[in-house]
Amino acid sequence: MRILAFETSAKAASVALLEDDRLLGEYYLNCGQTHSRTLMQMAQELLANCALTPADITAVACAAGPGSFTGVRIGVAAAKGFAWGRELPCVGVSTLESMARQAALFDGIVCCAMDARREQVYNALFSCEGGELTRLTGDRAISLEELTQELKKFEKLKIMVGDGAQLCYNTCSKDVPGCMLAPEQTVMQRASGVALCARRMLLTGETFDGAALEPNYLRLSQAERELGERLKRKGE
Repeated sequence: MRILAFETSAKAASVALLEDDRLLGEYYLNCGQTHSRTLMQMAQELLANCALTPADITAVACAAGPGSFTGVRIGVAAAKGFAWGRELPCVGVSTLESMARQAALFDGIVCCAMDARREQVYNALFSCEGGELTRLTGDRAISLEELTQELKKFEKLKIMVGDGAQLCYNTCSKDVPGCMLAPEQTVMQRASGVALCARRMLLTGETFDGAALEPNYLRLSQAERELGERLKRKGE
């Protein structure tokens, strides 16, 4: 099984190639260039440098959200487009769960976080023991205050990952003992985590159709919220 995975949910973009449980290669860029400009070029170069072609890929995966609305759309579109011609399985992975997969060697509570603005983070909590993850919460948008109160319930060490990890650490560690940041090389979301999650999903035997893949934003975009507020005011 060879999985080509895309991660575009935040400012960084990455592409990874997984063969069974072995990471063949990963390209990661966090230089401020737009994902639509760099993503497919990264994929082409990764395949070429692994002496492979698109015909050698057996499945495609992407971080389907939550995350940046534009970024998630780009990743989903890239995965669906790559999978469409050969009708490959196309797997949408939780951005938050893919982050947790990267911290799976840590024993304790994995707090996955992305800055959702408005004093909120996109978050999910996992318990990790002996390399095995157990999901404790669903993917959600939660206030930093609520998250702080929830983390107080756990006596285990808590490791924070994701582009919102520093924000969570700065806020929660004041009142929650045992908080720590993941090391720099593992703190950000990466396509290798997406590929690892996708492999586990594919091994269940479930069918993953690209036509049915949709982004999971968790909440309305700013434009949709503003439209809803205007319509509400008109109806009052």
